[in-house]
Amino acid sequence: MSLPILHFARLTWPADWREIYGREAPMIVELGFGGGDNLLALASENPSSSVLGVEISLPSLRRGARKIVSAKQVNARVVQGDSRTVLWLLFPPQSISKVVINFPDPWPKSGHHHRRVINKLFLDLLATRMIPGAHLDIATDHHEYQEVVETCLAESNTFESRTEGSYLVSVADRRQTKYERIALSEGRVPHYYFWRRNQVIAPDDFPIPEETVVPHVILLPSLSLDDFGQRFEPFHIQDEGIHIKYLRIFRSADGEMLLSEVYVSEDPYRQRIGLSIRRRREGDCVVSLYEMGFSRPTRGIHLAVKHLVDWMQQQDPDLKIVNSTLVWDLEPD
Repeated sequence: MSLPILHFARLTWPADWREIYGREAPMIVELGFGGGDNLLALASENPSSSVLGVEISLPSLRRGARKIVSAKQVNARVVQGDSRTVLWLLFPPQSISKVVINFPDPWPKSGHHHRRVINKLFLDLLATRMIPGAHLDIATDHHEYQEVVETCLAESNTFESRTEGSYLVSVADRRQTKYERIALSEGRVPHYYFWRRNQVIAPDDFPIPEETVVPHVILLPSLSLDDFGQRFEPFHIQDEGIHIKYLRIFRSADGEMLLSEVYVSEDPYRQRIGLSIRRRREGDCVVSLYEMGFSRPTRGIHLAVKHLVDWMQQQDPDLKIVNSTLVWDLEPD
């Protein structure tokens, strides 16, 4: 059984789970599966479901993948990516039948609290991706995080508890995770939340970004590439809620291309890309997305190309636009 580690940036948005698993089946998702033992058990106990483990850590992904292959658990897969990005990009609305979050990193320092996976915005996203009646199981041993989880769940109108109270502090015959055993051995009391997605309609404020054509702009500058390279200084643009940082610029050995390193942050995806300014034999220049890595031509990438061209026009008022595939119209001269 060959089981490559999936990566969210290399899959279609949303992912074609039917093709990936070779069948149509309910989706169970474990966010942050750690060593992979619970993920494997979920797959074994739910043979009629497709089980997906989500992790950032490459060592955890490798361990999980090896265990799945060794157990020949054909209904399990692992994907690299942070939980919010994977849920937002890879799952269409109402497509998940169960979500499991066991002992997420509490990020205890106050400056790191924004990295915690569970917050109001995350539950709002989760509500759009889960089918009505889908189960949400959360466990944590961190007291402060437990209060955050309880508050967020209580304030959500799209989830309801499956138990009499908000949480339990003991669960008979529970399959304990590695971190759970550590917590218990050190005297901490885990809290277990067994909730479900209710019937309340959740507004879908998390549209999956549309991929467009690969952006490029053909232009006729009066300045040389050396001129542009010498005038470049790092700059930052914020437009339509998209943050773009132009970090540095490099010149090719043959002098026929400049390559700008650019960071594009747009919900829910962050990309570090290269934008090239390439001189062609025809005498014109092409500004385009440089082919490296797994860049996706989102709206933010188009916006990054647009603002690079805007910067070039500021340096060279005589620059002429010949053609453009941008989602914004740049009028040819």
